[in-house]
Amino acid sequence: NWIHEPAYLSGMIAGKMSKSGTVGAVAAMGIPEVNRLVNAFFAGAKEVNPNVKKKVAFIGSFFDPPKAKEAAVAQIDAGVDVIYAERFGVIEAAVEKKIYAISNMSDQSSLGPDTVITGPVWDMYPTVEQAIKLVKAGVFTAQDYGDFSRMAKGGSYLAPYHKFDKTLPAEVKDLVEKKKAEILEGNFRVDVDENTPVSD
Repeated sequence: NWIHEPAYLSGMIAGKMSKSGTVGAVAAMGIPEVNRLVNAFFAGAKEVNPNVKKKVAFIGSFFDPPKAKEAAVAQIDAGVDVIYAERFGVIEAAVEKKIYAISNMSDQSSLGPDTVITGPVWDMYPTVEQAIKLVKAGVFTAQDYGDFSRMAKGGSYLAPYHKFDKTLPAEVKDLVEKKKAEILEGNFRVDVDENTPVSD
């Protein structure tokens, strides 16, 4: 998946909304497709708050909600007040501890309407549409379709703010909209950093 662009925008929101100055991420494992999302999130937070501190934890699994929740609670107890829920289980901890969360892959506002501000959404439609188009034309070959997951192709976007549309500061929304426009126009490129992130 190449949804690092909305992950960056989410990080900008986290950096602006954090009062403690520490944002966190609980993710599956330190592999390229995970690292690029987490690194983009932290890069976005750094853009709007250069002094922001980061905490990151990997649970070693793509699905272990209890372990993800435990890792999230540890981060929250250590001062994280906005957390990137790259895995399921994190939002539950954020709800219980009354901090903000950023979801991942899909709109997960329903898991915590007063907790989940937004998050990157992966829309497979453009990728599948392209593959079908090539099959119909009789020219389909195995290839990298990652480009169709980018925002400019409609393959990823920021989830709606829902309840936060009324409470998220206008300054924050404006910053995000401006950066989103720069990304879509090709005037800003979110770096693809696949190195394993570490806590400050």
